[in-house]
Amino acid sequence: MEGSPIPVLTVQTAPYEDQRPTGGGGLRRPTGLFEGQRNYLPNFVQSLLSSIDLRDRQGCTMVVGSDGRYFSRTATEIVVQMAAANGIGRLVIGQNGILSTPAVSCIIRKIKAAGGIILTASHSPGGPGGEFGVKFNVSNGGPAPDAVSDKIYQISKTLEEYAICPDLRVDLSRLGRQEFDLENKFKPFRVEIVDSVDIYLNLLRTIFDFNMIRSLLTGPNQLKIRIDAMNGVMGPYVRRVLCDELGAPANSAINCIPLEDFGGQLPDPNLTYATTLLEAMKGGEYGFGAAFDADGDRYMILGQNGFFVNPSDSLAIIAANLSCIPYFRQMGVRGFGRSMPTSTALDRRMIHVYAHPSSWKFMSSGSDHLREKDGLWAVLVWLSIIAARKQSVEQIVRDHWTKFGRHYYCRFDYEALEPRTAYFIMRDLEALIIGKSFSNQQFAVGNNVYRVEKTDSFEYVDPVDGTVTKRQGLRIIFSDASRLIFRLSASSSVRATLRIYAESYEKDPSKHDKESQAVLSPLIAIALKISQIHERTGRKGPTVIT
Repeated sequence: MEGSPIPVLTVQTAPYEDQRPTGGGGLRRPTGLFEGQRNYLPNFVQSLLSSIDLRDRQGCTMVVGSDGRYFSRTATEIVVQMAAANGIGRLVIGQNGILSTPAVSCIIRKIKAAGGIILTASHSPGGPGGEFGVKFNVSNGGPAPDAVSDKIYQISKTLEEYAICPDLRVDLSRLGRQEFDLENKFKPFRVEIVDSVDIYLNLLRTIFDFNMIRSLLTGPNQLKIRIDAMNGVMGPYVRRVLCDELGAPANSAINCIPLEDFGGQLPDPNLTYATTLLEAMKGGEYGFGAAFDADGDRYMILGQNGFFVNPSDSLAIIAANLSCIPYFRQMGVRGFGRSMPTSTALDRRMIHVYAHPSSWKFMSSGSDHLREKDGLWAVLVWLSIIAARKQSVEQIVRDHWTKFGRHYYCRFDYEALEPRTAYFIMRDLEALIIGKSFSNQQFAVGNNVYRVEKTDSFEYVDPVDGTVTKRQGLRIIFSDASRLIFRLSASSSVRATLRIYAESYEKDPSKHDKESQAVLSPLIAIALKISQIHERTGRKGPTVIT
C-alpha cells in the first residue's frame, strides 16, 4: 500500500428493465450492450452486490474468475473496483482473471467465501460481436437460486446509484496478495491472485486414482488421447492435469491458449462445432477424445474413429461404473440427478433418479461434489473406466446398450428466434397437448404408430427445500416410452432458442447400429406437425442437431 487512500465514489445512474438473471443467476447479453450502454455492467454488478445482506457483505471474501473472452479484463477491473467500494474485504481471483466455472465453485467451498462472480457466456461466441455474461454463485458454490436472482432483478429495476473505486488498479498477472487503503475504510481491501488450477487439482486428487490414469496414458499399452480446449478457459487445466500431472504427451492437447474470440470458433463441444477434434478422431490414431466449452462445464466424448458418445449415454455409463472411482467406492452413491429433457437412459439403473429442470441450480442443493457441472471431472471418470475395464470407448458403450438397451436421442435447436414468436409457439403447443382431445391420440408415420400416453407441462418440487418450479418444458410421452419434449432455453439472450428433444428406446441389440436421426425421424415429423415451427418461423430446419 502506497500513497493516499483510494477514494470511494458514488455514481448516479438510471435503472434498466432488462437485467433479469436467467440460467442460475446469470445475465447474458451481446457484448456490445455491455460495452456501449452507459453503466450497463456497473448497474448489474451493483444489483448483484446489493443482493447480499449488508452484514454478510461487509468484510467478506468473494471469488472472481472469467473464461477469458473479449471484455473480460475490463469487466474484471470494474468488478474489483465495485467490490472494494461495497465493503467486500477480500477477493480471490485466478491469475490473469482465468478460472473455470467448476474451479470457482471449488474455491468458494474451499475457502468458505460468500459467493463468486463468473464472467462468462458459456458456449456462446466471443469477440466484440459475440456475447458476454455475468454469473453469480452463492456461498454453497452453486448458481444463484431463483430467490436470489429475483432479488437482483428487483434491485436492478430501481437502481439510482452505484459505488466504485475507479482509481484502484490490480495486477492480475502477479501471484500473491495486493492490499489497498480506501477512504473511510478501517481495514485495507485485499486481493489475492491465485494459480488458476491448484485448488481444483488438489480436489481432483482426492477423488480419482491418478496412478491408474497415469499408467493408462503412459504405460506400455498407452492410450493416445486428443483433448480440445476450444481456446476457452480449459487450456491451462488440460495441460496441467492431463499432460503435466497424468503424463499425456503435450501434443495430446490442442487449442489450449484462451483467446478472446475463441479462435473465431463457437466454443460449443458438439459434432457441429468441434470439427477439428472430430476429424482427428476419425483418423483412428487416437483412442479417446474430448472437448470442452468456454467455461469448462460442458464436454463431449469421442472414441476411436470418431465414435460419438451421446451425453445422455455418457451420464448413464458413468453412473453404471462409479465403482471405478475411489471416492465413490468409499462414499457410496445416494442417488442420481438428470435434467428432465436428458434421456431416460440413466433411469434404467434402477437407483432413485431425480429429474429436474434444465439448470444446474436445481442440482446444487443435493450435490456432494462441486455445485456446478464439471467437464474435466467427467473426462477423468471416463479415463478411469477405460483403465479399470481395459476396453475401448465403443466397447464400453456397446456393452452398456446390450445390458440396458439403447436410448436413441437427439436435440434439435432452433436458435436466434424472435422471442414473441417462440413464446406463442410454446403457448399454442401447450394448449394443444394439454387438451383432453390430445390424450390417447395416435400418430401414424410410415410404418410407425405412436399413441399418446401422457402429456404435461413439467413442474419440479425440490426434494430439499420444497420449492415448486413450474412451466419447465412440455412433455409428450408415448405408450412405447418414446418421448418428445419442447423447451425454451433459459440461457438465451436477446433472441430465443427453442429446443426439441426426441427419444426412442430399443432393447434388441440387433437394432443398436442404426443412425439416431433415422430412428427418430418419425417422432420429429410429429413434433414439426404439431408445433408448426417451420411454418411459423420461416425456418427449413434446426440450427444445430446434437
